[in-house]
Amino acid sequence: MPEIQEDLTAFCAPGCKYEFRHVPVAPGVTLRVITFTPPVHTTNPAIVFVPGWISLMDGWQSVLQTMSRDFIIHYVETREKISSLITGKVGYAVADFAGDIVGLINKLNLPPRAYVLFGSSLGATTLLECFPALAIEPLALVLIGPNAVFNIPGFWLHVVRAFPPRLYLAFKPVIKWYLRHFRLDVAQDAAQYQKYCRNLDAADPWKLKKAALTFARYQVWDKLPLVTCPTLLVGATHDVLHDFENINRIRESLPHCTFLDLETNSRTHSPAVVEEMRRYLATLE
Repeated sequence: MPEIQEDLTAFCAPGCKYEFRHVPVAPGVTLRVITFTPPVHTTNPAIVFVPGWISLMDGWQSVLQTMSRDFIIHYVETREKISSLITGKVGYAVADFAGDIVGLINKLNLPPRAYVLFGSSLGATTLLECFPALAIEPLALVLIGPNAVFNIPGFWLHVVRAFPPRLYLAFKPVIKWYLRHFRLDVAQDAAQYQKYCRNLDAADPWKLKKAALTFARYQVWDKLPLVTCPTLLVGATHDVLHDFENINRIRESLPHCTFLDLETNSRTHSPAVVEEMRRYLATLE
């Protein structure tokens, strides 16, 4: 039975076209990639867009509308998303996500230094992880709130290990309550909480559990000196979930880093980040 493909017109600039593809990227893993093509020919670099863990495209609507005016975008739905096709037993470590991106880049036929890797949260961490293995060099990285580590309290790890994914529906309100009261600054950025609630509602609980257990052991620090590409690092001082102290440490460790503070998670997911990216890329010409 053919896949029902959603109408993404609301995510496009006027006249932009889009295409769905499923791309095999690793043994047992096929990812859905959505390519947005602007209405006019562009000399801008293509964008390989890797969103965060379990994040929905809805959270990037205004960014994609603005970006698709004059950038070709390859929007990647990573292996923990419901759209991925998984056969057999596969891993959900950051290194596995990174290997998928390397495999995808090899299949997109992008010329060297003619594309930008754009990622947020886990997607940004994945780009840092995959960079040393890329055979085709990007022009630049644009990283929004990368996770250096995943601070999952020991209590929650025990809960995740013990909890059957089939009961996820009943457990979801507890996760949302925890995020609201202990992990997010709802007073500063209520939209971020609502976005994470929608992400949790759409998540695949089986993939979610496997990924959470592997992320708890991850640290990015040893990868940072290897990222020799120009990098625009975007942080948000009021985004509690993406530790600003760690963002600063990433900033100091990347060899060719330009830093920008957009203050809130909502602003990092707004057209402002596209305009800042345009200005940054103009400095590389």
